[in-house]
Amino acid sequence: MKLSIVILCWNDLKVIGPCLTSIYASTHSTEFEVIVSDNGSTDGSIEYIHKEFPQVKLIENGVNLRFAKGNNVGFRASQGQYVLILNPDTIIHDGTLDKMVQYADRHPEGGAFGCRVLNADGSYQACIRPMHTLRSEWCAALFLGVLAHISDWFQPGIYVDWNGETERSVGWLAGCFILVRSDLLKRLGGFDEQFFYYYEDTDLCRRIWESGFPILYTPECTIIHLKGQSTITRFNPATFALDGQVTRYLYFYKYYGAKGARNCRLSFLVGLFLRRLGYGLMQLVRPSESRKSRLELLSTLFKWNYRVDPIRLVEKGEEPDLEIKPVARVLER
Repeated sequence: MKLSIVILCWNDLKVIGPCLTSIYASTHSTEFEVIVSDNGSTDGSIEYIHKEFPQVKLIENGVNLRFAKGNNVGFRASQGQYVLILNPDTIIHDGTLDKMVQYADRHPEGGAFGCRVLNADGSYQACIRPMHTLRSEWCAALFLGVLAHISDWFQPGIYVDWNGETERSVGWLAGCFILVRSDLLKRLGGFDEQFFYYYEDTDLCRRIWESGFPILYTPECTIIHLKGQSTITRFNPATFALDGQVTRYLYFYKYYGAKGARNCRLSFLVGLFLRRLGYGLMQLVRPSESRKSRLELLSTLFKWNYRVDPIRLVEKGEEPDLEIKPVARVLER
C-alpha cells in the first residue's frame, strides 16, 4: 500500500461526502486506502459512510477523542508507506494525491510534505507557516511584522513576503493536510495527545525537524479547505479560543520550559492590550457589531491570561474560572 489517508470525523455529515468523493474521483495512479476515525458522531455520518463508501475503513471510537488522539487511532490502523492527515472539510483537486506522492518519492530527504491550500473562492489560505518561537511571539505582539520585509528575524509567525507560490522548506503545516512518511510517523508516536485542538500540527512538524528531516512544500498540488465548516464552530468563539490558550502554554512549556511559558504569557498580554486599544479606538470612531464582538473576545482573553499562572496550568491543570469552559472541557460532559 502506497498511501493511507486518515480523516477524523465528528458530526461532519455536511462535508465528509464531498471530501471522500473528491479523493476517489481525483486519485488515478496511487494505490491508497481511506481510514475514517469517527469521534462519536451522532448526525448520521457513520451510517452515511457505511452506505455510500463501503470501501472506507471506518473506525468507530464512540466518544470524542479530539484531534490528536483520534488521528493517532487512524494512523495506527494504516498500512501505507505514506500517511496523509486530512480534514473532512477539504476537497482534493484532480491528480493532487498522485502528484504529492510522486513529489515525496523524489525528495527522500523530506519527512513531511504540504501542498497549496485554497479557500472556497480560490484565494490562498495561509496554512504554511514558520515555526513558533518566543521571538515570533514578541514580533507579532508588537506589530513588528512590517520589518520582516527587511529581515526574516522579524517574522511574526507568518511568511510576510511569501504566499505559497514557490517550492521551499517550511516551518510547519496546518493539520488540514499533512503528508508524512509512515515509518517516521510511527517512530515519533504520531501526534502528542496533550495538544487537543491547537498546536498538535506545529508540535508534530517540530519533532520531524528535530529528527533531521525537513518539511517540504510544493505549490503544484492544490486542495480546497472549507475553513469554518467544522462542527466545532457551533461553540461560543470564546470557549474555542480558550482551548488555544491552554495548548499554547503547553507548547511553549514543552520546548522552552517554565521561563519560556512565562515569557509567552507576557508577550500575549502585551499584544492583547495593544489590540484592545486599537479596536477600542476604531469602535469609538466607527462602531459595529462585529468590532464589538471582537472587543469582547479580546477582553475575555486578556482577563484569562492576566489571571493564569502558566506553570500551575501546565503542571496541575489549574486555570482561571471565568465561567467559560474551553471546548475540551465542554466536550467532556
